[in-house]
Order: sequence, then C-alpha cells, then structure tokens
Amino acid sequence: MAWGVVVRTSAIDRLIIEALQTGVDTVLNLGAGLDTRPYRMDLPSNIRWIEVDLPEIVELKNARLLEQTPVCNVERVGFDLSDRSSRKELFAQYGAASKNTLLIAEGVIPYFSNDDVEGLARDCFSIPSLRHWILDFDNAGKRRMPPGWARRLKAAPFLFHVDDWFEFFKQAGWVPRKVITSAEESERINRPYPFPFPWGLIMRALPEMGRNVLSVSGAVLMEKNH
Repeated sequence: MAWGVVVRTSAIDRLIIEALQTGVDTVLNLGAGLDTRPYRMDLPSNIRWIEVDLPEIVELKNARLLEQTPVCNVERVGFDLSDRSSRKELFAQYGAASKNTLLIAEGVIPYFSNDDVEGLARDCFSIPSLRHWILDFDNAGKRRMPPGWARRLKAAPFLFHVDDWFEFFKQAGWVPRKVITSAEESERINRPYPFPFPWGLIMRALPEMGRNVLSVSGAVLMEKNH
C-alpha cells in the first residue's frame, strides 16, 4: 500500500505542474481526503484550490491543518459526490467562476460504479471551463481490493471495473494528454515495487517483466476531445 501511495502521489504531482502550464486558474480536487498539496507544493499564489469531500473528512482536515498556511487560496466543501443532481449544481457553480479548471480524482474512481463514473465524466465534460482531469488508472482487468483492505473497508468495495480506462473515458469525451505509468515513476524515484519472494527475485532477474507488470497502472492527465 505504501509503495502505491508514494508512486501515485509523485506522478500526480508532476501532472499537476504540467497542467498548470496551460493556464489553469482553479483546481477542483474531488474526494481530496487528507491531501496537503496546497501546503507542500510550489504552486502559484493566485490559484484557487477547492477540495471536495464528505463533511466529516473536511471537519477533521480543518482541525488538523488549523495552524498551517497554504501557498494559495484553499476552500473546502463538505459534500457527497454520489449525489448527482447536487453535484451538477456544484460543478456549474465553480465552472462559471473559472476560465480553466483542473479536476483531480485521486484514488476515487474505483469506489464508484461504471454507470456513476460515466455520469461523472459526462457531467464534467458538459462544463466548458472544466478542461483537464487527473486521475490514477489500472488496466490490469478487474481491480480486486487486497485482502487486508477488504476486511477493513467492507462498506467501500471497488465497484468500477473496465478493461481499458482510456477507452472508457474517451467515450465520455476525455482523452489522455500525458500518461505516467507506475513502472516509469517507480524507476524515476528509485522506489522499486516490493514483490514478495519469490516474485521479487524473479522481477529483479528479469526487470523487463517487472516493467510490463507495472505499466498497466499509473496516473493520467486527460483533456477534452473536441
């Protein structure tokens, strides 16, 4: 779990920097959780950074970061993203106040059903100023939750299952602008995947096999296909 979080975080940091170069004025982070990027990244001070998550998560985060100062304007909204009608109103509200918005959905998509993800993608596409979208992906087939997670997260199973994430989002109007695979990022930051014995020994002996295994997952910066 630690390896995946580290590699995913590093890759998405890089994609955010790339997206900001397109003139992004607003970042809308969906299911932001305890993400602290506005506190630790070198971001433009004029960026409007909006975090959306469940009210209890927002309350916890506000308390923990009370004495910390972000590098840009941060707003938090306590909101249930599964409420589609209210979600569309929220997107329209923030979209109207922005010219170029970057969406982030890190670690969120797997917990929505295929239909719900399609609705989310189409709702985002319908707002003109929502131009870019960063999320993590996994094209390894049906995404199974590790046994340890499954026991602890019985109320939050993985629901999103498609063979090709890129093709799925393309149907809703979103296409990849830049892809960073887990293999690429793990090599860049010198954080090899901790394959258990004997797979770890095999992967070190056959590094190309390891790269192939880890190339089906990663993070992607998408843009609208006009």
